[in-house]
Amino acid sequence: MSMSADDSIPPRELAGKLRPLPQLIFSSRWLQLPLYLGLIVAQGVYVILFVKELWHLVLGATAFTEQEIMLVVLGLIDVVMISNLLTMVIVGGYETFVSRLELEKHPDQPEWLSHVNASVLKIKLAMAIIGISSIHLLRTFIYAGSLGKEGVPYTETGVMWQVIIHALFVLSAIGIAYVEKLGQTAYDKPHH
Repeated sequence: MSMSADDSIPPRELAGKLRPLPQLIFSSRWLQLPLYLGLIVAQGVYVILFVKELWHLVLGATAFTEQEIMLVVLGLIDVVMISNLLTMVIVGGYETFVSRLELEKHPDQPEWLSHVNASVLKIKLAMAIIGISSIHLLRTFIYAGSLGKEGVPYTETGVMWQVIIHALFVLSAIGIAYVEKLGQTAYDKPHH
C-alpha cells in the first residue's frame, strides 16, 4: 500500500514500521502533551478568577455605579474570551499537532474542529486576540473622559499605545488571513 503526499496519517499497519530516526522525530510530538495539560490547569485558574469576579459583582450590585458594573462585566467577558482562546489552543493544537481526538461522532464536537488545521487555527487565534484586545480597549475608553484626573489608571499616552497595538493586531490578522489565502490559492491550482 502506497501513501500519497496528501495522506495526513499513515495506515496503522505502517505506523510501527518506521525507521528509528523518523519514529523518534514523529514521536517527539508527544512532548507537547504536558504543555496542553498545563493550559488546562491555567483554564481552571481562569474559572476561579471568573467565580471570584462574579461574586464581587453580586456582592456589590446595589453599591456599584453603572460604570463600575460595566467594568466588572467587561472583566468577566475578558475572562470568558481568554478561556475560549485557551480551549481553541488546547483542543485545536492537540488535534493538529499531537494526535486525533476522534470526536467525529460525538454530539458536542465543536463545529470549527471538523475543519481545523494549522492555518485555520492561526486565523482563529488572531481573531480571538483581536476580540480580547477590543475588550481591553473598551474598558480603557470608559475612562477616556477622565484622562489626566487623579485615580484614573490610564494616561493619554497609554491609551494611544493601546490603540496602536490593537490596530497592529488587526493588521496582523489581515496579513495572516491574506497570506493563508494566497497559500491556499496556490495549493488549489492544478499541478502540471
